[in-house]
Order: sequence, then structure tokens, then C-alpha cells
Amino acid sequence: MPKVYYSTVIDQTADRVWSVIRDFNSYPVWVEGIAESHIEEGKSGDSVGAVRNFANGDSRIRQRLLAHSDLERFYTFESCEPLGAITWYQGTGRVTPIVDGNRSFVEWSTIFECPDEDRASCVKFFTDATPQWLESLRATLARRS
Repeated sequence: MPKVYYSTVIDQTADRVWSVIRDFNSYPVWVEGIAESHIEEGKSGDSVGAVRNFANGDSRIRQRLLAHSDLERFYTFESCEPLGAITWYQGTGRVTPIVDGNRSFVEWSTIFECPDEDRASCVKFFTDATPQWLESLRATLARRS
């Protein structure tokens, strides 16, 4: 199963970074290009089992929250249906404090399944998109400072 991993340092406290991304429904706040998102069935954005339903361009994407920890500042989610050639994926975002400089180490990993013949393009999708998502987070935090 392929895995894509990306990490970065953000010059904001871990608590500050986590406060922006901790709500599973906060995509429109920090991911550029996401105009609308809601949690189905009235669940909260930190409720394990909650399904996030959001618009990304012309596509509707649904993802289920599998784990959430404020103490460890992470969450894990999975796809509810295929995304193009990607038949299933699971992502984890984590924010860790860096004591030196009161900064944050932010990491994102995604494992996924896709047909062998599409593997290179699927890896490229996550390899290209993940840094963009975290750069969007960085820009959001900078605007709020």
C-alpha cells in the first residue's frame, strides 16, 4: 500500500495550529479552494465517526473521522468513497510542539489503494497536494496573527 508523507515547521505554537485544524469541519477555514463543508447527521467536528462532506471544485468528497485526540493533537480520517483512481485512502494530521522557538512540527501522512497502473499518478496527487494544504494552513495562520 503506497504512503505519502510530508512535514513542515510552522512558526506558530502547536496550540495555535491545532486550534485551526482540530475541528474536522474546518477545511474551508484553512484549505484554499474549499468553499463549503458540513458534518453529516449533526455530529460535532471532533466526534469519531463524523462524516465530513465538502465541495472541492466540481466534486463532493466525503470522509469519516476515525480518531481524534486533543491531548496528542492529531486526527485520522478515511475516504467514504473513491476519489478518481484512488479507491480508498486514510490520512493523519499531527501537530507537535517544538520548544526551541515555540514553533510547531506539522506532519501529514496518507496511505491509499489504487490500481497498480495508476500508482504513479496517485502518488503524485498526494505528493503535490499535501504541501499545498499545509502552505494554505501556514498562510491562514499568518493572516490571523
